[in-house]
Amino acid sequence: MPKNIVALGDLHCGHIAGLTPPEWWVSKAAAPKARAFQQESWQRYKQFVNNFEERVDVLVVNGDTIDGRGERSGSVELITTDRNKQADMAIRCLELWNARKVIMTYGTPYHTGQAENFEDRVADALDADIANQQFVEIEGVVFSIKHKPAGTSSVPHGRHTGVARDRLWNVLHADLKNQPKADVILRSHAHYHTYAGGPGWLAMILPALQGPKSRYGERECVGVVDWGVVYFTVNKGSYTWKADIIRMKSAQANLKKL
Repeated sequence: MPKNIVALGDLHCGHIAGLTPPEWWVSKAAAPKARAFQQESWQRYKQFVNNFEERVDVLVVNGDTIDGRGERSGSVELITTDRNKQADMAIRCLELWNARKVIMTYGTPYHTGQAENFEDRVADALDADIANQQFVEIEGVVFSIKHKPAGTSSVPHGRHTGVARDRLWNVLHADLKNQPKADVILRSHAHYHTYAGGPGWLAMILPALQGPKSRYGERECVGVVDWGVVYFTVNKGSYTWKADIIRMKSAQANLKKL
């Protein structure tokens, strides 16, 4: 019987540009641009959920559900520094899918906890299976799921290389019986969506659910942030997939005419 999978990651709940449920939105008077993005992104996210006509059999949550303490920016971009409250935000976001099964991976320690794993709180609330790396077989299709890819790139034509490297390492590990050989490799972390593939394999970096409006992003990065989710339908060893990428109006730069 076909099964429906939703794959997402990089919510960064707690950051002003992270995915934020309404009860935690910032004040419109204090931060109008941040409030506008939070409202639009929440509306779009709920549309993802509402437009998905079939029941979600498996929800893949690929790390960085929370943003952490924000030490590098002095915590000035956080809604709250309380990582338990950030975890509550993530739980609120993810439970909307009402998925039959939730598979999670741990994100980067800077965001999710150097000593503590605050994503365990999210996993417990969702009754999710969480690990550093997951190998899951669904209807005969083997998925390799891990937050961080083997490499990222600052140039558009190099963005496929990291996930292609993940594929090669998986083949080598599988030859040594260290890992199952994967049909589909899912990574996150880079906040852009790209994919590579060939006969019998697909490797991709999932889009993010944190917007581009951060100090680090605007001051130090030039690449495009891809905001969205990916859907899979698997059945008897085969699969189809679709990426749903949204360009936020509230994240567009303003042209100033002098």
